[in-house]
Amino acid sequence: MRRKYVIYVLVFIFVSWNFVTYYMVSSRPREQSTQDLEDKIHHFENDVQKQLADNHQLLRDLHSHNVYLKNRHIANVKDRPGNGDSGVIGQVPVKNNGEVDFSKVILPVLVFACNRVTVGQNLDALIRLRPSAEIFPIIVSQDCGHQETANVIASYGNQLTHIKHPDLSDITLPWAQRKFKGYYKIARHYKWALNQIFHRFNYSAVIIVEDDLDLSPDFFEYFSALFPILHNDPTLWCVSAWNDNGKQGLISEEPELLYRTDFFPGLGWMIERKIWLELETKWPQTFWDDWMRHPDQRKDRSCIRPEISRTRTFGRIGVSRGQFFDKHLKFIKLNDKSVPFSKLDLTQLLKNNYDVKFVKQVYDSPVVSVSQIWKDQFPTSPALRVQYSDKNNFKILAKQLGIMEDIKSGVPRAGYRGIVSFMRNGRRVYLAPPMPWNGYDPSWN
Repeated sequence: MRRKYVIYVLVFIFVSWNFVTYYMVSSRPREQSTQDLEDKIHHFENDVQKQLADNHQLLRDLHSHNVYLKNRHIANVKDRPGNGDSGVIGQVPVKNNGEVDFSKVILPVLVFACNRVTVGQNLDALIRLRPSAEIFPIIVSQDCGHQETANVIASYGNQLTHIKHPDLSDITLPWAQRKFKGYYKIARHYKWALNQIFHRFNYSAVIIVEDDLDLSPDFFEYFSALFPILHNDPTLWCVSAWNDNGKQGLISEEPELLYRTDFFPGLGWMIERKIWLELETKWPQTFWDDWMRHPDQRKDRSCIRPEISRTRTFGRIGVSRGQFFDKHLKFIKLNDKSVPFSKLDLTQLLKNNYDVKFVKQVYDSPVVSVSQIWKDQFPTSPALRVQYSDKNNFKILAKQLGIMEDIKSGVPRAGYRGIVSFMRNGRRVYLAPPMPWNGYDPSWN
């Protein structure tokens, strides 16, 4: 069809050219000067050249469109490892009885890279720890166009897939915003790469890491075992490997402990395709992680987080210039024990099971002051509760207890129902609001 169209266009141009030439010659008055004729021919030649240029551009556009359609067809046919046996693009595989076959769900790992040649440290860990290259394919998405980093990624050959962000253009910002340019580029890269995962490769879910993360030995076991919980509970929207309060002294030595949290943690996280389809059309230009924490995106949904983090960052150099790393990130403990999560009963994390037990544990605990915790005045109680009354009171108490003080859209880091759970003096402590809890106040920031 396109070939016929091009032929028609060329035939039309040829006929028109001859017609105009005949008209100019036949209609020329006898007394017309040679100069007038030469001028008309000159203008006509210019018009023809312009038309030919337009036609060449049309042919180039048609060729580009044909290549696009061909590539899209290839992607639709070949790049669908996420289908499993479901027969439906981007959906999880199902058994003959209609139940999800979680053993065949492919969970790709999307690694975000830019200009850190130390990306190899992360890739070495991923390749060493993954139990199956088929179930956990690695896709490295590189921004920045940094050749040395690209060379490191390419050195892994067919152990991974290397894709490169095509838009390396600068971002123009007002003077006051220029210091945040890196965050704009990160958000742009995230959107492009996640679109590749869900629209080009057509996976049903993804595990997202950045190129500066170390991994625990049970990293893949953690995510694969929790995928059924994420899939089956509509009140969950992510699984995270990160505990914001995961420093030594704030955590117990129980690596199997898992929690629900209303705070989006990031730093190694998993979402399903349906969540990305919901987010992609309104993806922000910058500060995507804080945007994820806004009520308009969270929609009262929660994430799963561990007691002991399954990731730890070694990337001091980045857009934050190492400030947050030196003050906090480098002190997060990385789990070093393997937990067989797939053999544990994780249904306790489903909202209907979790909330009743968790709320009872918290509010059955005696209310104490921070000084009483430090003095260990309740030696027989397995857990203690410190109660806060408002935003400022929370920040004061959090600082005294040595946990993260910041609040995003009303939600404290690692908080669930406004409650933050951590360890102090070898005792479980809950920093909690009074009952009844009436939800988060987004003005708390």
